[in-house]
Amino acid sequence: MPEHTDIPVPSTFGQRVQRARERTGKTRAVVAGLIDQSTEWVKAVETGRIGMPRLPKLLRLAHVLGIEDIAELTGDERIAATTYSKAQHNTLPVVKRALTTYQLVPADRQPEPAEVLAARLRQAWKLWHARDRRTGPRDTIEGNRSRIVALLPSLLADTQHATRALEGADRRRALVALAETYHLAQLFLSFQPAPDLVMLTGDRAMTAAQDADSPRAIAAAAWYVNHVHRDAGEASEARVELAEQAAALLPDQDDPDHIARRGLLYLAVALSYAKTGQTGDAWRYWDKADTAARQLGDDYAHPWLMFGRGIVDGYAITMHNDLVQPGKALQVADALQLDRIPSATRRSYHLIETARAYGMAGERVAVVSLLKKAYEESPETIRYNLHTRSVLPELVKSGPSMVRDDALGLARDLGVPV
Repeated sequence: MPEHTDIPVPSTFGQRVQRARERTGKTRAVVAGLIDQSTEWVKAVETGRIGMPRLPKLLRLAHVLGIEDIAELTGDERIAATTYSKAQHNTLPVVKRALTTYQLVPADRQPEPAEVLAARLRQAWKLWHARDRRTGPRDTIEGNRSRIVALLPSLLADTQHATRALEGADRRRALVALAETYHLAQLFLSFQPAPDLVMLTGDRAMTAAQDADSPRAIAAAAWYVNHVHRDAGEASEARVELAEQAAALLPDQDDPDHIARRGLLYLAVALSYAKTGQTGDAWRYWDKADTAARQLGDDYAHPWLMFGRGIVDGYAITMHNDLVQPGKALQVADALQLDRIPSATRRSYHLIETARAYGMAGERVAVVSLLKKAYEESPETIRYNLHTRSVLPELVKSGPSMVRDDALGLARDLGVPV
């Protein structure tokens, strides 16, 4: 007679992870350390508070658990391509061509003065942070990426030409402008299927900033490099030491720009520590960023880096999410004043992060409502957000019946297959 047991067959992704972990004899803390996550994150996965991670993290988890076929973890759950791939903006080839075109013969024209390049950059940043404009039917939207792609190729070519043709202080100012231009390119490339170009622009921006010998430019470059590595899943190597060194280069003055950039670097470190579950260090650095925001006052926001009261509070939501503390994230969200963030792209991002917190808390009606609000703020921001693209198919399939139609409508607006 076959032996009968009372051990239930795991039916969810989290239960299968727990079974595999227990079979290897590893504790949650050990697994967490091996995949660069917190123990609370592993617990949240096993208990179903967090869904199946994206493919890179899923593969690392399977490796740590000694599993060769990830179907042993995923079971019959469909691994939607939208969960693991990034949607491509139709003008991505234009940006790629601009970044990989090399002008070996000097241009036969006078370079634009550094102050003219700076003015063009100010206009480009305004376009990036502005709300998306609808130019026709609901699905005809001129988004932030669509707006700046018209400016990037010529701005990149002109700043590169200026750095080669100008000398002395003028050349250094042109190099600062070149670093900023690469930052714009980085933002365009974020959440696009072009990781090599993201790394390329990050490295070029830092090189230009160093060649300019500008602590301010180096600080901005360090902020973006930190994001590049953290978003690539290298949170423990997200250049924490680089952010600290860049902060130390900034003069200890009451200059608002210096205070903002130093605070931004403290925020970068805080986000990196939160990503790896180092709660104490995360909030210690957040407190430093908070002090900088308080120095600048509630109404201050950096003109293009956007550091200020609203950004510091908004990223606290992300930190609580990464530390798997949705209740605390929602407490912060309840008090967040979005009008303190003069950037539609950032407002949309923080609304998506609030939706992520509600998802972890099991309140899926609120998730759909907030994602729709994020869409109204900046359709192109939410269209290329990986969390949104992974959660919408699930909401359409198994979300509360009262919001499934809303989720389906949003998925169609965003071009997310369901």
